Amino acid sequence: MAISLAALLGVNSLNLSKAGLAETTWHQDINWVAVTELEDPQRFINGGELVLTTGLRLKSAPEQRRFVRQVQRAGAVGIGFGIGLSHDAVPPAMIAEANRWGLPMVEVPYETPFIAIGKLVADAQSADHYSKLERLIAGHQVLARALLTGGGLAELLKHLGGMLRTDIALTQFTAQLYSSSKDHPSADTWASYPIPTGRRDACTLWVRQPFEDSGIIGYAQNLISVELNNMVKQRQAQRALCGQVLEDVIHGALETSEAQRRLAGVGLNSTRKNVVLLAVSAAHHKALVSTSVPQPLENAVAAVVGKDLVVVINDDGGTAPALARKLSDHLAEAGIHATIGIGGAYTKPNGLRWSYFEARDAASHGLPVNEPERLSLTSLLLASEDVPLADMANESLNPLRAFDSAHGAELMTTLESYLGNNGSVAAVAEALTLHRNTVRYRLAQITELTGYDPSVTADRVQLWLALAVARLGGRQGR
Repeated sequence: MAISLAALLGVNSLNLSKAGLAETTWHQDINWVAVTELEDPQRFINGGELVLTTGLRLKSAPEQRRFVRQVQRAGAVGIGFGIGLSHDAVPPAMIAEANRWGLPMVEVPYETPFIAIGKLVADAQSADHYSKLERLIAGHQVLARALLTGGGLAELLKHLGGMLRTDIALTQFTAQLYSSSKDHPSADTWASYPIPTGRRDACTLWVRQPFEDSGIIGYAQNLISVELNNMVKQRQAQRALCGQVLEDVIHGALETSEAQRRLAGVGLNSTRKNVVLLAVSAAHHKALVSTSVPQPLENAVAAVVGKDLVVVINDDGGTAPALARKLSDHLAEAGIHATIGIGGAYTKPNGLRWSYFEARDAASHGLPVNEPERLSLTSLLLASEDVPLADMANESLNPLRAFDSAHGAELMTTLESYLGNNGSVAAVAEALTLHRNTVRYRLAQITELTGYDPSVTADRVQLWLALAVARLGGRQGR
């Protein structure tokens, strides 16, 4: 262990003796020994040293007092004065000044070489460093064992908190993955350490202050990073497996009993009410399907269906909107811009299927969180695998798309506005900043190109369904 001035005086072979009355740093560890004969050694002292001198250049009392002040200001723990060369005893002026500033002084006899004191301090420092290194290696082994024996992050962080003798927390965006305290970590009283993973689900390790870090935190950061990457791979595999089951249920490819059995195999009890939360992100779908979910959804079943993230919660519909908002906030914190659709609460595999289509229909509304409406005719038709609705929609709309592409006519935009405004030419003209005759001319072009007259109810339904399928059906085959 590191040695102090008090401990040095206890080493009989050095024959050191106390000079003066000051004991302010008497029991403070000595960082190093600095031997100097300079009149002003201040700029060569970093703090924590025992300064040894024979006072070769300190002839007068003012010089001696100035030397003491400079050493004290530099943060030294004390002065060891070697007698028998330039001075037969420690100068009284130095003792008086040292007492004044609370700086301990030690008399070093002629027979004791300065190098003996330096070697003793160096050996103590070396032993202290070796002891810390042993503890650090032992700590590494404990933390690594926590992961290798299946304890996971919770066990690793529990041991880390014990080593640092303080509270530990691990957060991931809005989610708190672990905490040994009921308090939410803050920058005021906790130290934060980033956990890089190379992915969007990077975490922050929080350590409540005060604590003493011997280097174990850096090693813990690396272990946590490795474990998080493993968790991402496990999450992807589990979601892919659940997605296969859900896709079969959504497509109606399974008998009820077989669907119930397979759903139970991935943790879904279809005899109870379940709600589907569907997260859609065209820009960030790769990150979306592998990212974490907020803590309230940790026990929910998550799956990848096409390019979308599906989270199934056991719920009667009452808490689904709040959970969907938590999911939306969590994804936003991760830099993932997603639209969340909420399905209805139903029992049985068919109920799960309807909830999915309701959620997909709701997500098409484009808000960050979209609550379910009554299941639309379009969604019901999309749920029927044997109805070639997408082909029918393309047959109706492709002539308009082609004409728009060739002439920049905006017939598709006009049709969408016309149907969205319940067939009001005036409302379309105002919305698109057009003359009413221009709107009527475009509607006539739509009739001529598609064979459907938007002013006729039956044709309007056909065109409305085609647009709805174009909007909703883009993800049907994924």
